[in-house]
Amino acid sequence: MSLNLDPRQRAMLAEMGVRVWQRPPTEVMPAPTTVRHLTALAPAPAPRRVSAVPVTPAGASAPTTASKPSATTLEPVKTDGAPMSWPVLRQTIASCQACGLCAGRSAAVLGAAPDQGQAHWLVVGEPPQELEEREGQPFVGAGGQLLDNMLKAINARRGASGLGGAYLTSIVKCRPATPRNPTAQDLASCALHLQQEIALVQPRLILALGRFAAQSLLQASMPEVANVPLGKLRGQVHRYNGIPVVVSYHPAYLLRSQADKAKAWADLCLAMAALDASQNSDA
Repeated sequence: MSLNLDPRQRAMLAEMGVRVWQRPPTEVMPAPTTVRHLTALAPAPAPRRVSAVPVTPAGASAPTTASKPSATTLEPVKTDGAPMSWPVLRQTIASCQACGLCAGRSAAVLGAAPDQGQAHWLVVGEPPQELEEREGQPFVGAGGQLLDNMLKAINARRGASGLGGAYLTSIVKCRPATPRNPTAQDLASCALHLQQEIALVQPRLILALGRFAAQSLLQASMPEVANVPLGKLRGQVHRYNGIPVVVSYHPAYLLRSQADKAKAWADLCLAMAALDASQNSDA
């Protein structure tokens, strides 16, 4: 993917509060994109430690402190057998009672399958909130619109397939009647569903948005991840069963912290570079 942003993409980033440096029109075409070049495009905000978006009951005036799940090793994607079909996976998740998160749920939350079955981008978010449960889709409302705009700025779109396709999902699929943070056991149970999603989508790059998404995906390779601040997980490319993983902030958090949108854009630039590197290694 190229970072030669067209006017529409630059206007989209401007609306999100992200200022992107533009070369003078007389300058020659830039050299091939590198990770260092990509991350430099986002303004460098003042260093500040930020925690991920906690799960809070609807209508709460301020987020509660998220409890850190204890270390639990999540198994990688199973590749020794055929994955479930999308209809079977959807039915399996809808009837799942493997953990306490299903208590009192009104509907399970699962992303829409890509148009042609597979997508290069997998975006994993935090546990579903009330609006997401009501609509049965992850990343809805103002946060979802922000994420859609950020994806459009890198020529990706939710529900599409292939290089510009992005499959969006939540790290857990249920919102209990009494909202709470997921435990380590909850995350481990829902990891089996995520593994099936990954087997179906076959992503080339995973974006982990938020603390619980990052912890679940990185637990096997980084057992101490529950004690690592989200900010320290950013700025590097991790791996989940060989798939590049880039950690960033959840869009719901970015709505409350405008200053960190530039950091989120830098994370997207890093993700694009990792995806390009993955594509080149397969060539």
